[in-house]
Amino acid sequence: MKKLFLAIALFATVATGAFAEAKKDSVNPNKPVFTVVKEIPITSIKDQNRSGTCWDYSTLSFFEAEILKATGKTYDLCESFVANKTYMDRAIQVVRLHGDCQFAQGGSAYDVLYCLQHYGICPEDAMPFPGSLYGDSLNNFNEFFALLEPYVAGVAKSNSQKLSTQWKVGLQGILDAYLGKCPDKFTYQGKSYTPTTFAQSLGLNWNDYVSFTSYTHHPFWTAFPVEVQDNWRNPLSWNVPIEDLSKIIDNAVMNGYTVAWGGDVSEEGFTRSGLAYNIDMKHSKSLQGSDMARWLKLSKTEKRNYIDSLGCKVPEVVPTQEQRQERYDNWQLTDDHGMLIFGIAKDQNGKEYYMVKNSWGETGDYKGIWYMTKDFIVANTMDFLVNKNAVPKDIRKKCGI
Repeated sequence: MKKLFLAIALFATVATGAFAEAKKDSVNPNKPVFTVVKEIPITSIKDQNRSGTCWDYSTLSFFEAEILKATGKTYDLCESFVANKTYMDRAIQVVRLHGDCQFAQGGSAYDVLYCLQHYGICPEDAMPFPGSLYGDSLNNFNEFFALLEPYVAGVAKSNSQKLSTQWKVGLQGILDAYLGKCPDKFTYQGKSYTPTTFAQSLGLNWNDYVSFTSYTHHPFWTAFPVEVQDNWRNPLSWNVPIEDLSKIIDNAVMNGYTVAWGGDVSEEGFTRSGLAYNIDMKHSKSLQGSDMARWLKLSKTEKRNYIDSLGCKVPEVVPTQEQRQERYDNWQLTDDHGMLIFGIAKDQNGKEYYMVKNSWGETGDYKGIWYMTKDFIVANTMDFLVNKNAVPKDIRKKCGI
């Protein structure tokens, strides 16, 4: 989940021409009007800013919601702690494999779970505020990773007969300089903790969490590591038929659980206003009265502005198992972004959407919340993490969980 342009593109200017005209209207008659079916309490909207840490923000939001459900307590857990520990672990793997794997900003939901299990966690204020160490108000990894990536590559591709341990000392210095040093001890609400004892105090069982996906290149009802570069720890996801993806999410939300979702938001149906549709491109082109050549010449921003203007009248295509597999195999279905599913809503036409918390600050029409249709989520899911107690009993039985 490493496409940093997604965060930067939030500030892109509105396109010119006929598509921009739709954006200028004071009232869009096609704008969805939502009625909430079910909404789970969540913590505040965060901003990952110029960093590829959606996996970190979205999954800590997931665990914050899990804590809120289990204990009624609200926590602000520290993304910098998870990033510091995770980037060191990833660098060690890259060096161990002599550079024959990727070192990057991205990660998976499992990286956060692994950190909680093995290193613990601290509250946000136990480490420097993101960006503050280098004079910024939010994360900006441009300089940070310009130093970190070649450092790791230099060690991994070294001609040395034997590596010393000092490369880890140097790497830890870079991590601490830009993210802050992870505390050994800290005080929270008058009590003293280590990261491990703090994690233990949160009231969660780290063995309760399972991941799901849906592809045909592995047998259904078995578990396999989803083959994407940022899934570098190779955790297993249960492989279920496509119809069970929404069945699991629906059951989770309706029973008070959130879902840590990872998937593709580079599709034209994902807009910057806070909506996402599994858009039927052929039907959309005919609706706007242009031929294929003109449509293809439009920029992504222009296309998305037009899709925004259609609003709840956007024509959608129902995803199939075959389409998911084909898009995955031909690189169309990509591992872009992590977000938190926390609710279900309906528009004025009765179409159902998942309510999804993003980590781009309070942006868009819904102040950091996206309404993503069920068809979009099913079509574009790479995998998702959920509490096993939120999974329907028949699916749990088939998976043996």
